[in-house]
Amino acid sequence: MDLKRILGAVDHTLLNPAATWEQVRTVCDDGVRYRTASVCIPPSFVRQARDYLGDRLPVCTVIGFPNGYSSTAVKCFEAGDAVDSGADEIDMVINIGWAKDNRWDDLLQEIQAVKNACCGRILKVIVETCLLTEAEKIQLCRIVSDAGADFIKTSTGFAGGGATREDVALFARYVQPHVKIKAAGGISGLEDAEAFLQLGASRLGTSRIVKAVKELEQP
Repeated sequence: MDLKRILGAVDHTLLNPAATWEQVRTVCDDGVRYRTASVCIPPSFVRQARDYLGDRLPVCTVIGFPNGYSSTAVKCFEAGDAVDSGADEIDMVINIGWAKDNRWDDLLQEIQAVKNACCGRILKVIVETCLLTEAEKIQLCRIVSDAGADFIKTSTGFAGGGATREDVALFARYVQPHVKIKAAGGISGLEDAEAFLQLGASRLGTSRIVKAVKELEQP
């Protein structure tokens, strides 16, 4: 098992509504120590984390989170504010109701608008797979690809389900080559993380992997 590869794919995540700066700072310290891909933290802590980290680690945050039904204008404002605060990566939640209503053009336009508001930063699009049919997932692979997003992401972790190996394999079959895959929610440990990477994910949204590595370091 290649721990360095696994850690290098992790967006080390803390999105608990009750998160404090002390907890966010600890996540930042762990992200630097274990050389994770980024830390993924609430928007209100982005500027503080950016000032604390300097250029030691990318900062990721979320918008339209966790339900996805904010208006497009609000999501664009959130993305712009996150960028102004120092975010390097933005994870947005789609309007899941629009997917259920087959409003594919509206979803495409919203993702494009948020991508534009990201001003060149990485955009990951959370589609909340546990709420979707297989046909809807396949259609969203096309929409996310056509919109020019950088990643498609399985889950928020707040909707009662998380990443599954079947969903990551489906994404790998249907997204265009320029779109990467982020598995998030419910990643149980190192073996699970390794399996997602082998299936085609290049990012893992989780708080558990650094904890698992720390446990391996215990005498």
